Amino acid sequence: MRQGMQRMNRNARSIAAAAALLVLAGCISLGKEPPPQLLNLTAASPAPAGTAASGNLAGALAIMDLQAPQKLNVTRVPVIIDGANLAYLEDAEWVEKPARLFGRLLAETLRAKGNRLVVTGTDLEFSAANKLSGTLASMDYDAARGAAVVQFDAVLQTADSKILTRRFESVVSGVPAKAVPVGEALNRAANDVAAQVADWVG
Repeated sequence: MRQGMQRMNRNARSIAAAAALLVLAGCISLGKEPPPQLLNLTAASPAPAGTAASGNLAGALAIMDLQAPQKLNVTRVPVIIDGANLAYLEDAEWVEKPARLFGRLLAETLRAKGNRLVVTGTDLEFSAANKLSGTLASMDYDAARGAAVVQFDAVLQTADSKILTRRFESVVSGVPAKAVPVGEALNRAANDVAAQVADWVG
């Protein structure tokens, strides 16, 4: 009789523990599920492996950290509905914030051009005589136009203390509002803008 009661108590405790786990499973997440599509920017013309560069600080170009509006201070892809409404593209995220991705793409494009010693992310960038900074104003999907839009407001400080500014933009049209084609179109547009900036910087 006593053994039977002990078995019943053990079974009741097991059932209670299982029920508690089921309740907790609905309340606790062990981590955010990754989106179906992670987007990245890749250089259309990267510098070949083994490429080396040298120069002095007077001719070096530093790529400074780029600024971005709040809509791009996240890893999601903005969808412009109209002048007053913004959403984010479903099922897609950047691998990191767009301004950092575009800054690396810009540096890679300038290195591949081979006209300057390009420095980023080191103490040297503060000593370089030429500095490129600016604001990534758009890396968006425009729903009304069905287009990927990248816009960059560049600021170039030259060795002779001149400050030059210029707005660069690239638009890729005919893009459906889906993660893969939008990601590919934004990569094309970003590479186009980076190439324009490289031509401007010289």
